[in-house]
Amino acid sequence: MFDVRAVDLRLLNSLTKYPSIPTYHTLDPRNGGLTSPATVFPGDVIATEKVDGTNSRIVLLPDGSYLIGSREELLYAKGDLIGNPALGIVEQLKPVASGLPAGDGIRVYFLELYGGKVGGAAKQYTSDSTLFGWRLFDVVDLPDWSSPLSWTPAAVSAWREAGGQPFVPEERLASLAAAAGLALTPRLWHRAGSSLPPGIAEMQELLTASLPATLVGLDGARGRAEGIVLRAPDRSVIAKARFQDYERTLRRRGSVVPRT
Repeated sequence: MFDVRAVDLRLLNSLTKYPSIPTYHTLDPRNGGLTSPATVFPGDVIATEKVDGTNSRIVLLPDGSYLIGSREELLYAKGDLIGNPALGIVEQLKPVASGLPAGDGIRVYFLELYGGKVGGAAKQYTSDSTLFGWRLFDVVDLPDWSSPLSWTPAAVSAWREAGGQPFVPEERLASLAAAAGLALTPRLWHRAGSSLPPGIAEMQELLTASLPATLVGLDGARGRAEGIVLRAPDRSVIAKARFQDYERTLRRRGSVVPRT
């Protein structure tokens, strides 16, 4: 039987963290610029808006309890009198978590919390510093949680970053979002992966055409979008493409493509 008070919370935190998403074009760690090759999507690809807020998670546990966390830390457990107030995550997501049904395994809802005073991009989504929004972008289902909670911290981290977490595919993600009453990050298009541009300038053009402004403004705001996330329908391949990375790279080449 699962007992959250008997679990190593360091392992549970690591097990339920969101992994790093690679960039569509290779990111040069020396200068932050983009270079070839581009990520290959052998089948279809779905583009979604990448919302610029703070990565948050709601962890539903088999004993009926839940945890709320940022990307790096667990901030609150169901029933706590005091929660970590970082970025307003607990305050905003506790009502959401309270309405989600627990199952037999561990389920993690990953949401982007944005607006309010969440980072420098908040003004792109709202002019009201008290107004927050959140969008669901991924879900992990861990029906067999006992085995990984017996691993070493290093093994859990390596498993997570190597893509070991069982993320649900697109159709299941949409179904879970609807059942929970949660809005997904906006879906922009669905096409063959072979149609994605291999070049950096061409990808910048696709970004601009696909997302000239954010689609998740909270009070009519139509600010700059951060970029897009590209994902296979079964989430076997995923990559991100951010405007700032392409603009920086093209600027260095002296061939910036203007944004509208």
